[in-house]
Amino acid sequence: MKQNLYSVLRAGFPADLDAIAVETDQGQRYRWRDLEQGSARLANFLDSLGLSPDARVAVQAEKSVEYLLLYLATVRAGRVFLPLNTAYQPGEITYFLGDAQPEVFVCSSANLHWVDGIASKAGVRHVLTLDDNRTGSLLELSAEFSDQQTAAPCGPQDLAAILYTSGTTGRSKGAMLSHVNLATNAQTLKDYWGWQPNDVLIHALPVFHVHGLFVAIHAALLNGSKMLWMSKFDPRQVIERMSDATVFMGVPTLYVRMLAEPTLTHARAQAMRLFISGSAPLLIETFEAWRERTGHTILERYGMSETVMLTSNPYTDDPRYSGHSERRGGTVGFPLPGVELRICGSDGETLADGEIGGVEVKGPNVFQGYWRMPEKTREEFTEDGFFKTGDLGQIDAQGYVVLVGRSKDLIISGGYNVYPAEVEGVLNELEGVAESALIGVPHPDFGEVGFAIVVASPGAELTGEALIDALKKRLANFKIPKRCFIVDALPRNTMGKVQKNLLRDQYRVSFP
Repeated sequence: MKQNLYSVLRAGFPADLDAIAVETDQGQRYRWRDLEQGSARLANFLDSLGLSPDARVAVQAEKSVEYLLLYLATVRAGRVFLPLNTAYQPGEITYFLGDAQPEVFVCSSANLHWVDGIASKAGVRHVLTLDDNRTGSLLELSAEFSDQQTAAPCGPQDLAAILYTSGTTGRSKGAMLSHVNLATNAQTLKDYWGWQPNDVLIHALPVFHVHGLFVAIHAALLNGSKMLWMSKFDPRQVIERMSDATVFMGVPTLYVRMLAEPTLTHARAQAMRLFISGSAPLLIETFEAWRERTGHTILERYGMSETVMLTSNPYTDDPRYSGHSERRGGTVGFPLPGVELRICGSDGETLADGEIGGVEVKGPNVFQGYWRMPEKTREEFTEDGFFKTGDLGQIDAQGYVVLVGRSKDLIISGGYNVYPAEVEGVLNELEGVAESALIGVPHPDFGEVGFAIVVASPGAELTGEALIDALKKRLANFKIPKRCFIVDALPRNTMGKVQKNLLRDQYRVSFP
């Protein structure tokens, strides 16, 4: 059955197309009719360019509602959307354009002077600009096109988007997501998270990532929910707008920053229905502090670029798991309906509950493979069709999934497996520790040893020696890091994930 993702989302628009769909932090208001007609105009413009049926439209532009319209227009026209992080530099853009070979590249006007040459060498046919103040050549050239358009028919495997992985090991890979991958996941999340007719979403995430572009936006559009659109996250502004909203999605760092604001109270969060966290691990301290300050329990979930969302703590009772409705800190909940998840050992056997192994998944949300990497795609899928996520985890007796780290972060010291998440969890419970990261570095005798990188809480005075001594009272000796360093902050990417590859490079040393 052919069904365009845009058509699925469009079916969720309210009957009153003159109702407000998006309200920006600059005071602009967009009606549902504006989304319908604006994306139609842009889709017709893309069609006028004579693009290939599977043409990639690469975009590196600042967050704006017009960016959203371009995304909707691209999938509406049956082309492939390729969002690129605004932090990428010329060398990175050179790689992405060379690898994806888009026919259209949309960038900020401020970057056109260096983008033009790179795009020309990569064979990009059309370079256009789009700025966050509703200007740019894209809007100028599309202004005269019709605001009526019929969405292109798309088959189950037709691509809607390519998302490049962060590339922390090796070169970045382009995860190919189809219209069905995205549509089925959006519909599942709408149901599982109990979206209601009066819901209003605070959207304060970037739009070049799964979390902000697919999870948040798709849910709001499919439910016909208004979005309070923020160009950048501002903790005070988000807290202030909670009285006008019901749903917020964020990465753990955003919750930590809001907890630092005295205006965050039970009363301020009273109108809210649901707080969702993802894209990076949520510390149990943050989980508990948020519940105490606001009266709300954060719902943590788990997904990735290749699969969109995989698991979630329950919104209400999940009948598949004996009616469990508890949102448990330190877990990512249950596999979503339609998702199969198993924990496997190194030889491929399925492990029993409680055992740690590789997380493997299967479902309609799982991607089509890596762009122009057939061998890599084959390596990452099992013979029976499960995708090997690269994450390590376990399933507890009640069915909750617990992630313990990435397989590449696993430290094998003297033949023993050391799971960084376990050591970090103990470190984070020590007095004066705000957060920590455990990394493995080469060692001539043990193969690898752990180094702990710790951020102190405000006003706390810590020493690495004292922290290691404290760990020795709580953990087996083989798990104890050989060294502990106190730093001001951990390096993170734009979605709040700690970049352990940078730490490994920084602290790599030669032992005598």
